[in-house]
Amino acid sequence: MTGSALGEYLRTARSRVQPEDAGLTTFGPRRVAGLRREEVAVLAGMNSDYYARLEQGRENRPSPQILDALCDALQLDEHARDHLYTLAGVVPSTRRLPVDVVDPSLRQLLDGYHDTPAFVLNPALDILVVNDLCRALFSPFSAADNLAYMTFLDPAGSSFYGNWTRSAENVVASLRHATGSNAGYPRLNEVIDALLVASAGFSDLWRRPDVREKSKDSKQLVHPDVGELNLIYHTFDVRGSRGQQLVVYSAPPGSSALERLTLLGTLHARYSQ
Repeated sequence: MTGSALGEYLRTARSRVQPEDAGLTTFGPRRVAGLRREEVAVLAGMNSDYYARLEQGRENRPSPQILDALCDALQLDEHARDHLYTLAGVVPSTRRLPVDVVDPSLRQLLDGYHDTPAFVLNPALDILVVNDLCRALFSPFSAADNLAYMTFLDPAGSSFYGNWTRSAENVVASLRHATGSNAGYPRLNEVIDALLVASAGFSDLWRRPDVREKSKDSKQLVHPDVGELNLIYHTFDVRGSRGQQLVVYSAPPGSSALERLTLLGTLHARYSQ
């Protein structure tokens, strides 16, 4: 996008912020709607001439730090912030960290998936919430807390993942992909550092340059209660909750995997009573 598009958006954004909403005191009539350029510059802690050049399209490559300050000064929400960064052609700064709290409405949505396992991840592959069938699916693990830990550190991982090598490669490639946009996310660095110390297998794979984002793929799982499960998983970004991904496993209609998933849900419900 051009600098003029960025400038136009900045002008529109400041016109929607009233001085009193920004904690500014005004006297007498105002000839502009919303904030003046000079007021935005003061609120953002920058030179007023520099801000004027941004609006006029004479400066179109502001730093992430400048954009952060403008987002705060103009009181932009998550979607507006993303749009501003897109117009500026700048990667968001690491100050905007992933959200680890799952919205209650998303939890309710997962609970409605009675016939398919579903769960929510953060970029560090922490499992933030699961539905009942997913809880049953992951029951062989001592703790269904983090996909990377489950794969490399839990003894159940080697038998649960039918193709452990492929699953391990995907986990490492996913974590490396996450470091590209979440370098300042403490939890991501914590998980990677812990695995580098505790798992030689992880360390070996981490030396590779593989980068891959979770999207759609097949999954061969082996559950001790129902046997082999050949599933497909789809991954969806959770809008409004930065960094969160919804993962849904499914089995083809009429397949043995679907029958076994149904049996697993029945067994889990019986054991839970």
